[in-house]
Amino acid sequence: MEDNARRPGRFRSSATFSLQFCGLTAVLHLLHVITGFPPHSWGILPRSIEGLQGIVFAPLLHGSWGHLFANLPPLLALTFMLFYFYRRVAWPAFLMMYLLTGAAVWALGRSVWHIGASGVVYGLVAFIFWSGIFRRNLKSIILALVVLMYYGSMFTGILPGKEGISWESHLLGALVGIFVAFWFKNDKEKDEAPPRYSWEEAPQSLEEPPPYFDPDVFEKSKGERVPRQRRWWP
Repeated sequence: MEDNARRPGRFRSSATFSLQFCGLTAVLHLLHVITGFPPHSWGILPRSIEGLQGIVFAPLLHGSWGHLFANLPPLLALTFMLFYFYRRVAWPAFLMMYLLTGAAVWALGRSVWHIGASGVVYGLVAFIFWSGIFRRNLKSIILALVVLMYYGSMFTGILPGKEGISWESHLLGALVGIFVAFWFKNDKEKDEAPPRYSWEEAPQSLEEPPPYFDPDVFEKSKGERVPRQRRWWP
């Protein structure tokens, strides 16, 4: 009952953060359109000092409205799923996927500018899917199947060769999501605890029934087991 009472608050806080994060990316893109500020200058340029800032800013920047609206729907839905269903680990998991994906692209990506939230999106997809495999409870398995149904086709984006696509962000984001899912696999939510049945909660009697045989009967000799007759003479 207590968990049910908290669900409206959990829904509100999860939706609020998801909308605020996606709204921030939309506002920044609008400012880029109005001012003409090139977003690539704040992106990730691998193995360069000026590209380090992109680890923080690149997921918030997009090259076009089409690029932005391709990322916003899955980003909104998956961020909400993370913060609603994995509330206990949501913040550290999100920050790890956000920063480690950018750091991996900076260290391993092609020497071109990388921007966009797609790396974070792939990290979220991989986290939710692989949490179902690592945790193996009903809730996480259902969420994994939902993600596989709606976003399974996204994994073709990890293949190289598409012009203008940072496939490194997709691949490395997915790998980071798998790592984070494994890292937090033992941090169970309250609704992931195995059910306790009535017979498991029944109090155990503190008094043991008396033994049918004397415990020492098999350790005594025959002479000790047969009671001695009383002598009537002195």
